Amino acid sequence: MYRTYFRFALLLSAAIPFASFSAETRLSINDPYVNLVPPNSQVSAAFMVIKNAGSSDRKLVKAESPIAKTVELHSHTNENGVMKMREVKSIDIKANGQAELKPGGYHIMLIDIRQALKDGDAIPIALSFDDGSKQQIEAPVRKVPITPSAEKGMEHSGMKH
Repeated sequence: MYRTYFRFALLLSAAIPFASFSAETRLSINDPYVNLVPPNSQVSAAFMVIKNAGSSDRKLVKAESPIAKTVELHSHTNENGVMKMREVKSIDIKANGQAELKPGGYHIMLIDIRQALKDGDAIPIALSFDDGSKQQIEAPVRKVPITPSAEKGMEHSGMKH
């Protein structure tokens, strides 16, 4: 009986490094930042480029930050000339590719902000991916220039305030 347990333990210990390796992520976060908004604003957005150097597609499935009561993944869509923001369940990051979270596209919404944002502040954001990996980043606050086309007709449908 001990031989059976010993063999099982030996097999399990030999498999652990391979399991850890297979779950290893090859994602990197580049140029993260949070939009500077007026002190009384209750919402802002975080942007970044997520690069995937791996051979498997990945998905960003969740984001969290202690500065906001609610954090959601969002996209912008153009519906009949009106830009609409919608919550999405995930953001795809193609193998050997990247996902660009930028104004007018995918982004992370910070809703019910708990503190006034100041230029240069570092905002902690925890990112969770479909392979179970997580990355903690610090995103500096900075002013994001808004283009007239992005500002015109923007609607934040479905947002909870």
